[in-house]
Order: sequence, then structure tokens, then C-alpha cells
Amino acid sequence: MTLNDSKVPGWVASTNIYEVNLRQYTKEGTLSAFAKHLPRLKDMGVEIIWFMPVTPISVKNRKGTLGSYYACSSYVQVNPEFGTMDDFKNIVTQIHALGMKVIIDWVANHTGWDHEWTVAHPEYYNRNADGSFKPPVENWEDVIHLNFNNPQLREAMIDAMKFWVDECNIDGFRCDMAMLVPFDFWLEARKELDAIRPLFWLGEFDQWGGDEPYALAFDVSYSWHWMHISETFYKQQQKLAVLDDALSGYQLKQPYHHIRSFFTTNHDENSWNGTEYEKYGDAALAFAVFSCMWNGIPLIYSGQELPNHKRLAFFDKDEIKWKAQPKLHEFYQTLLRFRKQHPALRAANRNVITWRIATTELEHLFSFVRRSGSREVITVLNLSDKKHKFHINDTRIGGSYLDLFSGKEHQLTEQFILPPWGYLVLHK
Repeated sequence: MTLNDSKVPGWVASTNIYEVNLRQYTKEGTLSAFAKHLPRLKDMGVEIIWFMPVTPISVKNRKGTLGSYYACSSYVQVNPEFGTMDDFKNIVTQIHALGMKVIIDWVANHTGWDHEWTVAHPEYYNRNADGSFKPPVENWEDVIHLNFNNPQLREAMIDAMKFWVDECNIDGFRCDMAMLVPFDFWLEARKELDAIRPLFWLGEFDQWGGDEPYALAFDVSYSWHWMHISETFYKQQQKLAVLDDALSGYQLKQPYHHIRSFFTTNHDENSWNGTEYEKYGDAALAFAVFSCMWNGIPLIYSGQELPNHKRLAFFDKDEIKWKAQPKLHEFYQTLLRFRKQHPALRAANRNVITWRIATTELEHLFSFVRRSGSREVITVLNLSDKKHKFHINDTRIGGSYLDLFSGKEHQLTEQFILPPWGYLVLHK
């Protein structure tokens, strides 16, 4: 069995994902407290709410004071720190009432040390030579490795996933470290779960890492390689060619129906490698524009709309300090709403073509067009620390365009000016 692209829900092509770090999102760190932000996120244009794991966290061998979301003690309960199962069901209902979708983080590769299966089904786990449980990799001491060679483990895992679909009405899963779990398990899980109703499947893997087959089991994957290359490009002042090479590589590696998520940060990056401003500096917003305009779907992390300039602690409480009106709310609102309604910005769509275009500043401006029929979107990013005046040189495009952010009308024959690390989005 392989994934047929006809199974991908139709709304996926124009969607976006917003990752919720529930523990840090509010002072209370609860589902009920987070629910107060839903109208704001709807107004910002958010389509999919992705909750980091909502399951209870193991106490044994936990790290920090609160432990890792990704060290669960049950697959079918809600972390009491976040609220009750009824609280979760209620927030799913609220999210759906606002016209948004909800997915949950699913950690299939490992559990915490005091997961209920360690007592009821110890045969579900891989063991050391002395019979003791063991972490999946050397420095993950707070979790233990599940054994997917056991058919009963596979069945139990799928049954647990079905619980959240049947009982809580979620719309899909973000599958943690998907490439560490056997590929055929995901095919099996997707076949059984999509039989309930078509779900959204986001897998944490990157085809640049040798994980190309996993694209046949998931709608969307990560773009870790792009994120690392773009960060290196900024910090080492490399040539634009390194960005082109990364994007060309993705095009060669993926099945046509498969979609990549583009992002400048997420929970791992923010906590361990630095905020988007530590990584990209003044280029952060230009790469955020890229994430929304290129052929893929954008992923936004909790607090990016503030903007957030601090690393959030992973194992301890570290509340996001919200303002009444986040400074970048309108920036993301403009991008997300526009992306939703414009046919040339649909991902993995055979009616959309994307190509790089030339300008009179080839060494500094990263420019491209996306077209569907007579509808076009032109994006120009100034990936340099200097202001540039330029003309667009491509005989395949021309005429009158509107500036997405200012609403001003432009003729493509005119001279444009972009400030350092500036961006321009034109459409017709």
C-alpha cells in the first residue's frame, strides 16, 4: 500500500499550521486559558491548531521540574496540568466552531519510564541485554524505546490513535520523529485511521535526511534542510545559489503530491538552538514571507506574532509574555489570509507553476513567481544588508500588479526599491 494523493484532504493545499506550546502559552498553562486566544488566532488567519503532546508526563527520570511533553505516561489521557479530557473535547469543539482544524502531537517511538504499558505490557518495549528498558538514543534518558517488531504493540498504538479521532474529533496528527518508526507502521496506521475519515498527517522528517519513502505515508513533512541552509546563508553571508540548490533538491526528491512545511522556528529550534532572531537576525521576516509564499505550507510557532525574542525553557515553566496586540499580528494576517484565497499559492497543485525570476540585482534579491492560469504572485526578497533599486527582467510576466502590503498599484516596468532585508509581494 502507498498513499494515493486523492486521499489528501482538499483543504490541505492552502492551509497553515500554528504550533501551540500549551505549558508556556499562558500563566495557567491550561487548555481553558489558551482558549481565550482562539478568536485572535482565527483573526490572524490560522487554519490548523497543532497542540504539542497533551498526554500526561512521566515522573520517573523526568528532566527539569515539569518534564518533557514527549515522555508520556499514557496515550489515552490528558495531562492534568492542562485540564481534563472534557476540557480537551470542549476546545476541539471551539476550534471547529471557528472554522479551524486541530491536530495533536503523536509520539510513537518512545514513552516515559512509568508509562502504563511498562506494567501492563512490558513486552511492548525493546530491552538491554540484562532485560532492562532502554532509551532509544544515548542522550534521551527520560524515555524508553518501543518495539515495533511486536504486532500487538502496533495494534495497541493504532487503537490509541483511534481514541483521539473517535472520542475527541481531532483532524489529524503531527508525528514526532516519524523516521525513527518503521515506515510500514505509518502506512498501516494511516490506512486504518483514514478509513474513519480522511485525516491530516504531518511527519517530522526531512527528505534530505534519506527519509524519502516516508513522503508516501504523510501529507506534509519538515524542511529542516532548508531551515539550516537559510540560517547558514545568513550567518556566513553565502551566495543565493545555496538556497536554489536546497529548493531544487527538494523538487527532485519528493513525490508530486507531497508537501513541505516551511518555518523559521518551532519548539525544538527555539529552546535548543535559539530564537529566529538569533538565527536569522534582520532577515527573519523576509524568510517568514518566503515560508508563506513558496510551494509548501507555513508553520508558525507560539509567540512569533509578538515577536518573541527569548528562548522558552523546555522542561520548566517559562511563560510567554503576551501583549494586548502582538506587533506582527497584521503581518501574519496579511500573509495567511492572502495565501488562503489566492489560487497561485496552493501547494503541490498541478495547476500552479513556480519559477525563479531575474532582477537587475541578481546577487542580492531572491525573486520568484507563482502562477495559476492568469493569476500570478511575484515575491522579491532583499537578502542583503543594503538597500537596492532594481527592475524585474522576465518577459513571461508583465502588466499591472498590486502590492500586497501597501495596496499600491505598480507597473512591472517601473523601478522598485527595497530596504535592507526587505520584501515585496505583488499580485494580479
